[in-house]
Amino acid sequence: MGAVTTPKQDRSRATRQRLLESAVTCLAEHGWSGSTVTVVAEHAGVSRGAAQHHFPTREDLFTAAVEYVAEQRSAELRALTGEGGGRGGERGGTHAAVDALVGLYTGPLFRAALHLWVAASNEPQLRPRVTDLEARIGRETHRMALHVLGADESVPGVRETVQGFLDMARGLGLANLLTDDSPRRARVVAQWATLLDEALAAEPAAR
Repeated sequence: MGAVTTPKQDRSRATRQRLLESAVTCLAEHGWSGSTVTVVAEHAGVSRGAAQHHFPTREDLFTAAVEYVAEQRSAELRALTGEGGGRGGERGGTHAAVDALVGLYTGPLFRAALHLWVAASNEPQLRPRVTDLEARIGRETHRMALHVLGADESVPGVRETVQGFLDMARGLGLANLLTDDSPRRARVVAQWATLLDEALAAEPAAR
């Protein structure tokens, strides 16, 4: 029988989630220098003391926030194909999969993560945390890309093909930071869906 949560525990969990979501929003909108614990607490509608109860340091708050939203995005990606993985041999789903994966690099999470990376390059106390976080998110993103594309990385060249696609997606995200790049991005997504179809079609039929 599972543990029963109390109203106090539920409120604490809800407060923590509001802080995480507000931290990502503030980081994406104001950058590292403008995103203090006080600013995030005000955005979340909680006291600074409550924020520090959940996250004793600023670094704790922002690394946890980026990881939290990354986990949410992974859940959304899994929903594209279900936990069974892959596209069940349906190549028509490639475009939707590519579009969803590119979306990881064009939303507030990517913008927030970018601010965190830049801050880490200048903040020694933050760098190890962000380096570890980025490594873990990178591995998870690659795994989810294989999942939603139905790709088998044991086939020679597939791992590099998928990684090249993710590198391209990150570049599209950077291009979208200053101006709306959606028209060009749509054309690039369509082309990469075609290229991935061709590359993955070379895999063995039985996977």
